[in-house]
Amino acid sequence: MRLLNSIKNATVATIMNVIVILMGFIVQKIFVIHLGSEYLGLNGLFNNILSILSVVELGFGSAMVYHLYKPVYDNDKIKINLLLKYYKKIYRIITIIIVCLGIIIMPFIKSIIGNISISDSIYVLYLLALFDIAVSYLLTYKRSILYANQKTYIINIIHIFYVVLLNLVEIFVLILLKNYMIYLVVKIIFRLLENIIINIISNKMYPYICRKNNYTIDNRTKKDIIQKVKGLAFHRIGGALVLGTDNIIISYFFGVIKVGIYSNYNLIISAVTNLFGQVFSSITASVGNLLIENDRKKSLQIYNRILFANSWLYCIAATCIICLIEPFISIWMGTDYLLPTSVLIVIVLNFYLQGLRKTSAIFKEAAGIFFEDRYMPLIESLINIVASIVLAKYLGLIGIFIGTVLSSLVLFLYSYPVLVYKKLFRRKYSEFFLKHIKYIIISMGIVMFSMF
Repeated sequence: MRLLNSIKNATVATIMNVIVILMGFIVQKIFVIHLGSEYLGLNGLFNNILSILSVVELGFGSAMVYHLYKPVYDNDKIKINLLLKYYKKIYRIITIIIVCLGIIIMPFIKSIIGNISISDSIYVLYLLALFDIAVSYLLTYKRSILYANQKTYIINIIHIFYVVLLNLVEIFVLILLKNYMIYLVVKIIFRLLENIIINIISNKMYPYICRKNNYTIDNRTKKDIIQKVKGLAFHRIGGALVLGTDNIIISYFFGVIKVGIYSNYNLIISAVTNLFGQVFSSITASVGNLLIENDRKKSLQIYNRILFANSWLYCIAATCIICLIEPFISIWMGTDYLLPTSVLIVIVLNFYLQGLRKTSAIFKEAAGIFFEDRYMPLIESLINIVASIVLAKYLGLIGIFIGTVLSSLVLFLYSYPVLVYKKLFRRKYSEFFLKHIKYIIISMGIVMFSMF
């Protein structure tokens, strides 16, 4: 059953991401034709700023899904109901905080964007983008019951319909109305509808989650959730600062149009990342179910198999990206939207290193290892921001991405080998290090040979 659910989740996730990728390319091209590169850069910048605000979630979603594994395994309906009730309360608070923080940083938006010649009010557009993020957290808590029951494929099937219908309406708005404001309003409406539909399905599949009761979650569980969230908070903040600040730094040093050019590369690389990410995340619940059995030998065997697939998938993807992305963008958007090849090489190197972390990240999340390495993401983000700003001054655009590559080494050198590999499997640090170095060297050789 565990294998069957993993296959279902991975298959539907793959189909979903292929559709998302194709629709994304079409919408982005139409977006540039009808609204221009300044709006494209503004859209990318808003996404980065608001992704940083999303750290307010602090990882409650992951902590709650982790705590649902055992009651789902034991079919403890009362405990599941109590956890979801607690989750709902937390997410309402999170939504309010995100909106408040978003409004607080509004006065600084124009200084981040710089000079831009668009007719719409920057502040109104920003508020709509902010509201879209806030809506994504409303009614989202019942997704966790589907994740914990290894039913991610149901969420993904709904998301397929959401993406197709949303993008068709967006294309209509861009071609006929040429209005970015209406474009954002459409996103908000469809986001809300998706959450409502997932809630209805969750209620029908697990009717006991709708039962009202006067019980409250026990203090021991609440304390454990809070401790894991404390650890996850650092990971969320660090991750947002590492992945969410590049566009802000690019905009500050090189202007919003350069953000628009990079956003085309980012769209393609993010599409591949999300495609593989969905495949790997779809097996997280199965890994969580496996770790409950406490069989280290079996767990290590599964880890090695996933790592093998992980490395080769990202190696093949990196090779394809580095060889094909420039001609593709030339055909898709035109040669004016190309970055220097040296910048592309560093972007692809970062893509591969981020991807190679997936296997350890799956086991780390499934095992609930959030608190132990809570300071590592902050160290990673600090290295990323400082290195990116300093290197941008001396090396230009490529320096920003070199800073991101340098920061990603923190998890490879400490968090994953010490807190995941050694803790879960009782194996040596050197074994983890040599295993990953082997895959990196092989992959770099393949990429370099393919480029030659």
